[in-house]
Amino acid sequence: MKKVTFAIAIAIICLSSCKPKSANPENTLASITDTKVLQYAIEGKALYEANCANCHQKNGTGLGKLIPPIFQSDYFLADIPRTAKIIKNGQKGEIIVNGVIYNQEMPGNPRLTNIEIAHIMTYLYNIWGSESGVIDATMVEGYLKK
Repeated sequence: MKKVTFAIAIAIICLSSCKPKSANPENTLASITDTKVLQYAIEGKALYEANCANCHQKNGTGLGKLIPPIFQSDYFLADIPRTAKIIKNGQKGEIIVNGVIYNQEMPGNPRLTNIEIAHIMTYLYNIWGSESGVIDATMVEGYLKK
Protein backbone atom coordinates (compact mmCIF):
# COMPACT_ATOMS: atom_id res chain seq x y z
CA MET A 1 0.00 0.00 0.00
CA LYS A 2 2.85 2.39 0.82
CA LYS A 3 4.42 1.72 -2.60
CA VAL A 4 1.18 2.58 -4.38
CA THR A 5 0.75 5.81 -2.39
CA PHE A 6 4.37 6.76 -3.06
CA ALA A 7 3.97 6.06 -6.80
CA ILE A 8 0.81 8.19 -6.97
CA ALA A 9 2.55 11.05 -5.15
CA ILE A 10 5.49 10.91 -7.57
CA ALA A 11 3.11 10.87 -10.57
CA ILE A 12 1.25 13.93 -9.28
CA ILE A 13 4.50 15.83 -8.74
CA CYS A 14 5.73 14.95 -12.24
CA LEU A 15 2.46 15.95 -13.90
CA SER A 16 2.23 19.24 -12.06
CA SER A 17 5.76 20.16 -13.11
CA CYS A 18 4.83 19.73 -16.79
CA LYS A 19 2.39 22.61 -16.88
CA PRO A 20 2.48 25.02 -19.84
CA LYS A 21 4.44 28.29 -19.76
CA SER A 22 2.94 30.85 -17.47
CA ALA A 23 1.95 34.35 -18.48
CA ASN A 24 4.05 35.46 -15.51
CA PRO A 25 6.78 37.80 -16.76
CA GLU A 26 9.73 35.94 -15.26
CA ASN A 27 12.97 36.84 -16.94
CA THR A 28 14.38 33.37 -16.69
CA LEU A 29 17.15 31.96 -18.81
CA ALA A 30 16.05 28.39 -18.04
CA SER A 31 13.76 28.22 -21.06
CA ILE A 32 16.61 28.89 -23.52
CA THR A 33 18.07 25.65 -24.88
CA ASP A 34 20.31 26.91 -27.72
CA THR A 35 23.86 27.36 -26.40
CA LYS A 36 24.75 30.42 -28.48
CA VAL A 37 21.46 32.14 -27.66
CA LEU A 38 22.05 31.35 -23.99
CA GLN A 39 25.57 32.85 -24.09
CA TYR A 40 24.23 36.08 -25.60
CA ALA A 41 21.27 36.13 -23.22
CA ILE A 42 23.41 35.73 -20.10
CA GLU A 43 25.38 38.83 -21.07
CA GLY A 44 22.15 40.55 -22.11
CA LYS A 45 20.49 39.95 -18.77
CA ALA A 46 23.30 41.70 -16.89
CA LEU A 47 23.27 44.60 -19.36
CA TYR A 48 19.47 44.88 -19.27
CA GLU A 49 19.45 44.96 -15.48
CA ALA A 50 22.17 47.63 -15.42
CA ASN A 51 20.77 49.84 -18.18
CA CYS A 52 17.05 49.22 -18.64
CA ALA A 53 15.43 47.52 -15.64
CA ASN A 54 15.36 50.65 -13.51
CA CYS A 55 12.52 51.95 -15.67
CA HIS A 56 11.14 48.90 -17.48
CA GLN A 57 11.57 46.69 -14.37
CA LYS A 58 13.39 43.35 -14.21
CA ASN A 59 10.24 41.55 -15.32
CA GLY A 60 9.61 43.97 -18.20
CA THR A 61 6.24 45.20 -16.96
CA GLY A 62 7.15 48.90 -16.99
CA LEU A 63 5.86 51.54 -14.58
CA GLY A 64 2.12 51.90 -14.89
CA LYS A 65 1.16 54.52 -17.46
CA LEU A 66 4.52 56.27 -17.23
CA ILE A 67 6.95 53.68 -18.68
CA PRO A 68 5.66 51.11 -21.18
CA PRO A 69 6.08 47.39 -20.70
CA ILE A 70 8.40 45.25 -22.77
CA PHE A 71 6.91 41.95 -21.60
CA GLN A 72 4.02 40.98 -23.92
CA SER A 73 4.31 44.35 -25.65
CA ASP A 74 2.87 44.57 -29.15
CA TYR A 75 5.08 47.60 -29.82
CA PHE A 76 8.25 45.74 -28.82
CA LEU A 77 7.42 42.54 -30.71
CA ALA A 78 6.36 44.35 -33.90
CA ASP A 79 9.73 45.76 -34.95
CA ILE A 80 13.12 44.31 -33.98
CA PRO A 81 15.16 46.96 -35.88
CA ARG A 82 13.24 49.75 -34.14
CA THR A 83 14.21 48.26 -30.76
CA ALA A 84 17.92 48.57 -31.61
CA LYS A 85 17.44 52.20 -32.59
CA ILE A 86 15.51 53.00 -29.41
CA ILE A 87 18.12 51.36 -27.17
CA LYS A 88 20.94 53.30 -28.84
CA ASN A 89 19.27 56.65 -29.57
CA GLY A 90 16.28 56.82 -27.25
CA GLN A 91 12.79 57.86 -28.24
CA LYS A 92 10.62 60.96 -27.95
CA GLY A 93 6.97 61.40 -28.67
CA GLU A 94 3.76 59.55 -28.18
CA ILE A 95 3.60 55.78 -28.69
CA ILE A 96 0.82 53.27 -28.18
CA VAL A 97 1.70 50.03 -26.42
CA ASN A 98 -1.00 47.41 -25.97
CA GLY A 99 -3.63 50.09 -26.50
CA VAL A 100 -2.20 52.47 -23.88
CA ILE A 101 -0.72 55.85 -24.83
CA TYR A 102 2.76 56.67 -23.48
CA ASN A 103 4.52 59.98 -23.96
CA GLN A 104 7.54 59.81 -21.66
CA GLU A 105 10.92 60.40 -23.31
CA MET A 106 13.25 57.43 -23.19
CA PRO A 107 16.91 58.42 -23.07
CA GLY A 108 19.27 56.60 -25.40
CA ASN A 109 22.30 54.61 -24.40
CA PRO A 110 24.86 55.86 -26.92
CA ARG A 111 27.74 54.30 -24.98
CA LEU A 112 26.41 50.79 -25.55
CA THR A 113 28.29 48.99 -28.30
CA ASN A 114 26.56 47.03 -31.06
CA ILE A 115 27.47 43.74 -29.37
CA GLU A 116 26.04 44.95 -26.05
CA ILE A 117 22.81 45.97 -27.77
CA ALA A 118 22.80 42.57 -29.48
CA HIS A 119 23.14 40.84 -26.12
CA ILE A 120 20.27 42.85 -24.61
CA MET A 121 18.03 42.24 -27.60
CA THR A 122 18.83 38.51 -27.74
CA TYR A 123 17.97 38.27 -24.05
CA LEU A 124 14.70 40.17 -24.34
CA TYR A 125 13.49 38.60 -27.57
CA ASN A 126 14.08 35.08 -26.20
CA ILE A 127 13.16 35.02 -22.50
CA TRP A 128 9.47 35.75 -22.84
CA GLY A 129 8.73 33.18 -25.51
CA SER A 130 9.27 34.88 -28.85
CA GLU A 131 12.32 32.68 -29.51
CA SER A 132 13.96 35.03 -32.02
CA GLY A 133 17.36 33.36 -31.76
CA VAL A 134 20.62 35.26 -31.73
CA ILE A 135 20.54 38.90 -32.69
CA ASP A 136 24.21 39.60 -33.38
CA ALA A 137 26.29 42.78 -33.64
CA THR A 138 26.23 42.72 -37.45
CA MET A 139 22.44 42.69 -37.42
CA VAL A 140 22.37 45.56 -34.92
CA GLU A 141 24.79 47.53 -37.08
CA GLY A 142 22.46 47.07 -40.04
CA TYR A 143 19.41 48.07 -38.01
CA LEU A 144 21.13 51.25 -36.84
CA LYS A 145 22.12 52.26 -40.40
CA LYS A 146 18.53 52.15 -41.69
